Amino acid sequence: MSTTFTAALAGRLSSKNKDGKERRKLSYPVVLLMIAGALLLLSALRMITDANDLTSSGQYSSALAAAVPIGLAGLGGLWAERAGVVNIGLEGMMMLGTFCAGWIGWQHGPWAAALAGIVGGALGGLVHAVATVTFGVDQIISGVAMNILALGVTQYLAKLWFGAEGSAAQEAGGNDKQSPVMENMPDFSIPGLSDWLGDIEKHHWFFVSDVAGMVRGLTTGVSWLTIVAGLLFVLTFYVLWRSAFGLRLRSCGESPVAAESLGVNVYTYKYAAVVVSGALAGLGGAFLAIGTHMYSDGQTAGRGYIGLATMISGNWRPGGVAMSAGLFGFMDSLQLRAGGPTVHALLLLLAVILIGVAAWRLKVGKMRAAVIAGVIGVLLVVWYATTDTVPLELVVATPYVATLLVLAVSSQRLRMPKANGKPYRKGQGK
Repeated sequence: MSTTFTAALAGRLSSKNKDGKERRKLSYPVVLLMIAGALLLLSALRMITDANDLTSSGQYSSALAAAVPIGLAGLGGLWAERAGVVNIGLEGMMMLGTFCAGWIGWQHGPWAAALAGIVGGALGGLVHAVATVTFGVDQIISGVAMNILALGVTQYLAKLWFGAEGSAAQEAGGNDKQSPVMENMPDFSIPGLSDWLGDIEKHHWFFVSDVAGMVRGLTTGVSWLTIVAGLLFVLTFYVLWRSAFGLRLRSCGESPVAAESLGVNVYTYKYAAVVVSGALAGLGGAFLAIGTHMYSDGQTAGRGYIGLATMISGNWRPGGVAMSAGLFGFMDSLQLRAGGPTVHALLLLLAVILIGVAAWRLKVGKMRAAVIAGVIGVLLVVWYATTDTVPLELVVATPYVATLLVLAVSSQRLRMPKANGKPYRKGQGK
């Protein structure tokens, strides 16, 4: 790609807000200050509520494991939508990934299972690309159809391959609903660090023990597949935002007609993006199967849809997807750790945030929004003060409630690719 071509294409992709001005990016010092402030707030909340699981190593270890498949699904959605193709079928591609991982994993081990999950998800992405890019099928309809198709295919093949009478899979412990057990994926810990951080954590000192617990949870017994997932986020950033290939791909999601006029083969880049999208979602599904050592029916449990929400709330950026996945992973892990007291403590945190929002809205003259936020905040304080925990049903629903809240709060600052979801036919700009 020549310098002139790159400059012309980059000019078409300049990020602007609704007023036409260049968007300001947060500097690293500001981001670090925000992280430090959030840590201090969590530490104070833990001290006030005595909900030690808010910053415990076990909670953050579980949250990391829960965040990875969600984040990989969100990253897959980012690839597709940056090229202008909406991928509602992430859930189905994750299903294909879990099934293929279970099928190969019990015979050849967890690394082969991860590769099989990638291939299974990529095949789902290819089907979606053929339908939407080549034949111009409505992208939402195609994605929904992919989810239904994947569910039917995996359930049928599970009966055929895992539950067949006298088959090797059945003799190894498989049945109509699950595959035989596979070997464990190796994990990684920094030698000596876990014990030292554990000694600090158990004292429950303000801030210091909280940071120690979080770091210990994120650095102890970490699956090598988690490290691979983290590297994929870094690689995605450099490929899409620091390479000519990424510039061309993103141009297809912003203005495919302009990209075509500059010599970009729009169909090729859309195909590549959607196949990579499916591969990443399939890897997320494989992570679930490898983590439980088997494929089981209903294993994805809507994580593909939550991944789609992380992509949106993360503003179609890898860093934003990672942070959103971390939040939803934290909420998802509460179900596994009897998180009633933790969710109860988070009610107080949400109340403080809403009261702060109410004060800010009042300051800028938005009385109605201020009253609504303030009333909800006060009600949450009353709820917290009059109860000791929350029902298990609310704990189970917490990830989905958090998804809706984050999308509602972040909706005003989001900017999707301009041509996202719009049908494109070659030569339509002529």
